Amino acid sequence: MQFVQFSHQQKVFVRHRTRLVIGRAAPIIALEPMHGWGIAQRIQLSSQNVFQIGQGSLYPALHRLEYKGWVQADWKQSDNNRKAKYYALTRTGKKQLEAEIGSWDRLAGAVTLVLEQG
Repeated sequence: MQFVQFSHQQKVFVRHRTRLVIGRAAPIIALEPMHGWGIAQRIQLSSQNVFQIGQGSLYPALHRLEYKGWVQADWKQSDNNRKAKYYALTRTGKKQLEAEIGSWDRLAGAVTLVLEQG
């Protein structure tokens, strides 16, 4: 496995996009409700270990999404027989996800253009 070193600017960019990264897991949540640890693991796997979201970032972000009505949380029994809070994307959250993806795609496209044109 190869680890990537990020510059300070890249780290700041990634840090400010934590909410979006968690939001990008929303299609996973839309398929089935997931608990926080499962969401973090899915983000890590799908990003090929580039994004490793810690609890200190994940749960505050999920709580903000819940407060805004973009996700709904319910306590359920987990696979290991413990109670866990499961998060599911709401209808409003799906609309917001589409907007966030559009915004991210525009930003990523602009960054690509700048890098290609040097």
